[in-house]
Amino acid sequence: MTEQRGGPFDESCVLTEGPWTHRFVGANGSRFHVVEAGTGPMVLFLHGFPEYWWAWHDILPAVADAGFRAVAVDLRGYGASDKPPRGYDGYTLAADIAGLIRGMGERSATVVGTGAGGMIGWTVASFHPSLVRRLVVLGAPHPLRLRAAIFADPRGQFAASTPALRFQIPRYEHVLTRDDAAAVGEVLHRWSGPRWADGPDFPAYARHCRDAMQIPQAAFCALEGYRWAFRSVLRLHGYRFVRLMQKPLVTPTLQLHGALDAASLPRTAQGSGRYVTAPYEWRLLDEVGHFPHLEAADLVLGEILRWAKS
Repeated sequence: MTEQRGGPFDESCVLTEGPWTHRFVGANGSRFHVVEAGTGPMVLFLHGFPEYWWAWHDILPAVADAGFRAVAVDLRGYGASDKPPRGYDGYTLAADIAGLIRGMGERSATVVGTGAGGMIGWTVASFHPSLVRRLVVLGAPHPLRLRAAIFADPRGQFAASTPALRFQIPRYEHVLTRDDAAAVGEVLHRWSGPRWADGPDFPAYARHCRDAMQIPQAAFCALEGYRWAFRSVLRLHGYRFVRLMQKPLVTPTLQLHGALDAASLPRTAQGSGRYVTAPYEWRLLDEVGHFPHLEAADLVLGEILRWAKS
């Protein structure tokens, strides 16, 4: 059982102190909460759903100690970042990260994204290649691979995407935050490999994510990205997005994927390299689910540093 906090919740619950600095940076017309440590070439970390910057709290200081400027951001709508009612389409989310890199005074960065943040990582590298020096993607197929698999693999990826399909239901954010955001903990548990999901660190991490999702408007904003991804399929701007994403990536890309990932199946992710013309590596992680940065943190840290330094 996890501790019951009961709320009310505000953005202060994500401003945890540690060996890092909290800042607010303006980018693409919004204000973003970032957490940074260290100096050197920038490594920018993008969390997934249903997380926030805390996804990287163990990895961030270690990357800083290795000689990098390590930065984790609360994506649009999450944590202490702005929560506008619009802007959760692929174009705007990619422009957020591009603006953030520039807004922090950098010409380029190594971008590390997990889950939904990994999908944004693919998009930023595609739309703004000069700003992404290297790309590391965890638990996220290339967006076009995911889109194709949902239609072509009904018993596989379509079935695995059922939770995200539920997100299309109007006002589903109230389901997500009901009972002290119990559904957030359930999503984390369902998508994780059993070794981590049933381990000692899981309850505390789930508690952090449940608290952050109960910040006013955070749940609505978190679901809007999923809603756009599905609804855009039949719309002109979705068709245009697909056409733009077909352009091959020129960014060296490392893709790490859990063999037990129940949200994005390994067979869905495995074909993503076809969209990369730059150096590309694929690594399947045994006994790991949808959250490699938590379930195999030391291995992922080593791979991030290897890729960022190479």
